Amino acid sequence: MNEEQVVECVKNEVRERLCKQGAGHGWDHIARVYQSALMIHQHEGGKRPTIELAAILHDVGDAKFHDGRERTAEISLEILSPHQLPKDMVKEIIHIVENLSFRKRDTAEPLSLEGKIVQDADRLDALGTVGIVRTIEYGQFKSQPFYDPENPDGPSGVIHFHEKLFKLTDLLNTPSAKRIAAERVGFMREFLLRYFQEIGEPLPVWLTPPIPV
Repeated sequence: MNEEQVVECVKNEVRERLCKQGAGHGWDHIARVYQSALMIHQHEGGKRPTIELAAILHDVGDAKFHDGRERTAEISLEILSPHQLPKDMVKEIIHIVENLSFRKRDTAEPLSLEGKIVQDADRLDALGTVGIVRTIEYGQFKSQPFYDPENPDGPSGVIHFHEKLFKLTDLLNTPSAKRIAAERVGFMREFLLRYFQEIGEPLPVWLTPPIPV
């Protein structure tokens, strides 16, 4: 079985494993990250099979769906083991999926170019129109409101924009991803400005446009 066939085989297995998983981390998320990683790869280079497999596997054991225990590396190795891939390739894929998450940003080990591309693709999927939808879906999964005027600083979708999503652009690795992110973040900001206008609530301080000097 050549590398292209292995990619298709792994893709089918991960699709089957995640077919019932939602909250913005199901197969639809994997498929978008996969396509974004290939798009970034066209501009930035890197080893395509490694990028493809890491993108497909990067969320296969997400802690949110395994009682708080991160199992992605463990499950990725389980899926890859039957295929006769070079040991150094498998090692790099496992290293990527172990170190790309936002949660591990302070303790993660440095990523290869391939890892940086997959990480960027994953972070881009949290931005733009899809990022808005995923925020709402995850809020429903966690029984959190999108915004609560009675508790504006409490857990909510709006706070998620402030505490995580609007910070992602500064954490991207590649010029290609940064260009895409700038446009998507602009749209998200406009969405929130319109949202607060329509609900008749004052803008949070962090969303207020700077006063021209």
